[in-house]
Amino acid sequence: MINPSTNGWIDKFLSKQKISTLSAAGDSNLFYKKVRETGFIYGHIVSFDTPIKIETKGWLENEISKVALLNTLFGTYVLTTNKAIPEEFIAKAVTFYNEMNPQGFSLFKKVLPNSSPSLNLEKIIDDRVQTNIDVISKNFSHIVTNALLFIDVLAFRQYLIHGAIPEKYLKKIEETIVSIVSLALKTKSNKSKYDDLLIKLFESSVRYSKFSKTAIQNLDELKLDYFTNELEKKYLIDMAGMALWSDGIIEKNEAYFLHKLTEIMAIPDDFVTESIEKTNEFIVTFKEEIPYFNYSNPVKHFYEQTTQTVIKLITRNKNRLVKEIIQSKELMLLLAYSTRRDLDEKEKKKVRKQLLDICKTIPSLTIFLLPGGTLLLPILIKFIPTLLPSAFNENLENED
Repeated sequence: MINPSTNGWIDKFLSKQKISTLSAAGDSNLFYKKVRETGFIYGHIVSFDTPIKIETKGWLENEISKVALLNTLFGTYVLTTNKAIPEEFIAKAVTFYNEMNPQGFSLFKKVLPNSSPSLNLEKIIDDRVQTNIDVISKNFSHIVTNALLFIDVLAFRQYLIHGAIPEKYLKKIEETIVSIVSLALKTKSNKSKYDDLLIKLFESSVRYSKFSKTAIQNLDELKLDYFTNELEKKYLIDMAGMALWSDGIIEKNEAYFLHKLTEIMAIPDDFVTESIEKTNEFIVTFKEEIPYFNYSNPVKHFYEQTTQTVIKLITRNKNRLVKEIIQSKELMLLLAYSTRRDLDEKEKKKVRKQLLDICKTIPSLTIFLLPGGTLLLPILIKFIPTLLPSAFNENLENED
């Protein structure tokens, strides 16, 4: 069982999978199709393309994204180099991310110079993967950030080929994606309530450029001939298709836009049909799970997502949490009182302080120590009585 939130998970993943070669090695078309089937292209991972199936029951979304990013990067390494040497892959991935680190973006603040390469990569990926689940103090807009993680994969390919990331590559591809999405939305005959939100989310999710507000009027202005690889081209088309999705219906002008985009990038025309079908199939199947389509009320959405996350974290660490609480007699007493009466301010402060002290000893619960994390404490406090033995209330009933 792999736990992507504990040290050593990358080595364990590569060892457990016993990866020597990937079936998609040497075939970029097959590789892209398999990556798209997992949902990685759309920023909502529903499966992994791995030799051995991975059980993700009880996993958090960011943990799933971490494994998906690692696995897709490794697949790109195999596809590009025709090698499958885990140690070499890890070393190249760490070097790549060190070069990729954008100015003003402290992606690697946790990386220690004396740590092993795999541990450093774990910390990099942990910081790299951002979802609205773990953004207590971050902007709500990061809800679609993981849809842009494929940019890492494309840039990693460039790094493997050239030994460096081409100058302004990251900036160029980010700006192109946002521009294509913006142009695609303008062609829609039937506007949906998600359209304005989508472009704002993409614009706020860029990390390597300050997106220019200068309006791109047509596809010709984008200079798409900059992108010569099939993976880049198909990704851009799928991003446009995702923006145009409206209950599976593609109007004539929308289809023309996609075909025009395909023509400019010299991709076979039948890829448009495939892109439309696959995007519709994925969204229809997983629409209820995809945050973007359930984002009409950001505050409500954020609260619901963080509540689910906190409950998962508490459940995972139930035994250790209960043990720590029971050892604190004063905290047990105050929690018992709280089930029968409102605590005064002094008592509430004691509860918060002692719970935070306990959270410091449990790595998975350090979420409560982050800026704004105390706002989630009421969820923890409310959930605690369901964890403790039922007798803990009755034992104090006669105490006054």
